[in-house]
Amino acid sequence: MNTSGAPPDGKSVEHLDRAVIFLGPPGAGKGTQAKELAKHYGVPHLSTGDMLRENIAKGTPLGIKAEPVMKRGELVPDSLVLKMVAQRIEEPDCTHGFVFDGFPRTVAQAQYLTILLRQHGYKPALVVHFVIDPKLLLRRITGRRMCKVGGEIYNIYERPPKCDLRCDHDGGELEQRPDDREEIVGPRLQAYERQTEPLVAYYRRLGRLHEVNAAKSVDEVKRQVLDIVRGAR
Repeated sequence: MNTSGAPPDGKSVEHLDRAVIFLGPPGAGKGTQAKELAKHYGVPHLSTGDMLRENIAKGTPLGIKAEPVMKRGELVPDSLVLKMVAQRIEEPDCTHGFVFDGFPRTVAQAQYLTILLRQHGYKPALVVHFVIDPKLLLRRITGRRMCKVGGEIYNIYERPPKCDLRCDHDGGELEQRPDDREEIVGPRLQAYERQTEPLVAYYRRLGRLHEVNAAKSVDEVKRQVLDIVRGAR
């Protein structure tokens, strides 16, 4: 299934041929890097949230079951999420691999995914863990400001606008999103650490965990990620 090939001109092509999983706290940059890696290899960037919304919009049997759960603000049960993931990776665009965003979230999901990938003939999943000092992360998140007009993102500490609280491009007012406030972010980061610690330990035991320094620039983190993927067995 996951055979690599070459285009008519004879040039070699990089194939991913596996699942890549990004683990890291909110604001660490894993979403940005997941999209970059998927684009680099020409494979799907799979977000379970997007998949759920798509199933609901299409009125699929999975979507019909998930919609009332999501409307109540509850977590969609593993049975539905795992079935949805299993169906998605059977699509033709996943032949040469895919990049997960927001999955797996628990050890039980990770164990199921390990079996699923083996059944479909993929290489073992590669897990990239974004490591960053909590104080720096808090500063990065609470410093974010977004333009009300064009949505441009700034950081008052690391990438401030030229004019105080005004967008450089359209002059729109910059605002802080409610969930970027310290009183909200702090507990979220603590909850993430509690939830993810067993998952990190699981993939470390399997020898699939690779860590990157998420405090570096976007380009430097991208280079770290590509080095890990290219050097993986």
